[in-house]
Amino acid sequence: MYPHIDHLKDKPILDAHQVFVRYSARVALENVTFHLHVGERVAVVGPNGAGKSTLFKVIAGVIQPNSGEVTISGSRPLNHSCIAYIPQRSQVDWNFPVSVSDVVMMGRSAKLGPLKSPKKSDWDFVNHALEVVELSTLSKRQIGQLSGGQQQRMFIARALAQEAELMLMDEPLTGLDTPSQEGLLNVLNKLREDKVTVMVATHDLDQAARHFDRIMLLNHRIVALGNAAEVLRSDILLQAYGARLRPLEGHEGLLTIDDTCCDEGQHF
Repeated sequence: MYPHIDHLKDKPILDAHQVFVRYSARVALENVTFHLHVGERVAVVGPNGAGKSTLFKVIAGVIQPNSGEVTISGSRPLNHSCIAYIPQRSQVDWNFPVSVSDVVMMGRSAKLGPLKSPKKSDWDFVNHALEVVELSTLSKRQIGQLSGGQQQRMFIARALAQEAELMLMDEPLTGLDTPSQEGLLNVLNKLREDKVTVMVATHDLDQAARHFDRIMLLNHRIVALGNAAEVLRSDILLQAYGARLRPLEGHEGLLTIDDTCCDEGQHF
């Protein structure tokens, strides 16, 4: 069971200062410094291998930086039950014999403590979370029987049951059809009402521009951080994507980004 950690109200919900991460001789993150405010929605974009997943793992306390620090409302992220890290779907064993409600209840584990059974109040949290993401009717379904969009909403429900205040989502929209993407984005709108701060790694620059307060352009270091008009400029994108950024023939002002991040390969 996590110890109680006080949140300092005069501190940002997330503050990263001069974070460096190295894997052997390779630099994953270099001098990353930024902060987020409560309720913000930030899209993290950049080429494949830019360090987006590493950044999320540092924020969640899963890995420790070589230097620099991250604080959550004034204290280190380790043992903070208010942080929810939602990994890429490819990292999950969808054949594991658990139901949707079982997974969502896992979000209560930090509150329960070891060897303690859920109480009615814990199931109330689970049921409410399932209602928010519109999965109540699928609560007993095995997780592998869900669609991609439903699987992502299930993880958001787990984060809600955890009472997460900072949600880190690693490419949740990748591989989903348009209706599933829109449904997931609508759920994120609901989280704003509850002042949940959200960081989403994505390769879709158009969605980042339309649905998020700020965009972080990352390529091992922060190339730019601001609103869409400030970040999604050809000169700034060129710094992050380099030769992967090309003009779209016959369309003045439009650019295509050739990246091997996923099946589609190209992102506009």
